[in-house]
Amino acid sequence: MDHGGPYLNRSALCSSLGAARLCQLAMGCAVVAMVNHSAGYSGAQGVFCMAAWCFCFAMTAVVFFLDATRLHSCLRVSWDNLTVTCAACATLMYVTASVVYPLFFVRSECPYAGCHVRDFRIAVTVCSILGTLAYGAEVALCRARPGQIVVGYMATVPGLLKVVQAFVACIIFGALANGSQYSQYAATIYCVVVYSFCFALTVLLVGMMVCKRTKTVSCMPFDRVVVVCTLLEVLLYLSASVVWPVFCFDTKYGTPWRPSSCPRGRCPWDSKVVVAAFSCMNFGLYLADLIYSQRIKFISSHLPTNS
Repeated sequence: MDHGGPYLNRSALCSSLGAARLCQLAMGCAVVAMVNHSAGYSGAQGVFCMAAWCFCFAMTAVVFFLDATRLHSCLRVSWDNLTVTCAACATLMYVTASVVYPLFFVRSECPYAGCHVRDFRIAVTVCSILGTLAYGAEVALCRARPGQIVVGYMATVPGLLKVVQAFVACIIFGALANGSQYSQYAATIYCVVVYSFCFALTVLLVGMMVCKRTKTVSCMPFDRVVVVCTLLEVLLYLSASVVWPVFCFDTKYGTPWRPSSCPRGRCPWDSKVVVAAFSCMNFGLYLADLIYSQRIKFISSHLPTNS
């Protein structure tokens, strides 16, 4: 008989972190059930919201099951880095869905299907906001505090910023694909290359952290590699944040004002504005990442988690 202790991880069930994950599962289940039951969804915006809720629910269910059963020890990943990365990603997806769904589907007047549909859509929005708070609570619980020894890099401010950077890059790619006419000039194509390269580099760094491949680079410590890559990304985004508006809104290449004949929802000018705004945002995120990276030291440890 095995006397090695309980099979289930009590801290995954009876802790603040466990309560946050149970709340995530409850809100995710409620949202998906209400949308399928009566609230409904349509169009690209509705598909995105439904996909975000379903993905986050499935991801949380897997994380909770692996943590509760301690089966995550069989995986060759950094569990601390993986869970906080998933929570940060889910937080951003829930925030976006909590804004997009009511913006496109909730109206003060009753739709043709009846007032109960409107009420269900309001309830979906409320549950989505509560789910956002639950995921944000997990990130807050896992986040590294000043002065403590950091084992999971993704729990630090630079680590969390990398998740936000990748998410903002996805928004930029969505705007580029929505008729942005980026192929008109070599300069705007350069900006797309910058966005793609920085996104790939950020995802690669996060993947190396999660998969515990920080020893792969032998010529220098991995924390220095991260700083060097972040500096490169700052310089590239700085150039793209200047070049894109010039070649999209200067009178020589485009127009600084929105054309009156531009169709709503499929206007290239709108997509160009989105790209320009989020380019500046990501530049600020990379700059903050670089500044914080100078103030933090972390250890790439293969120590087991405290779960």
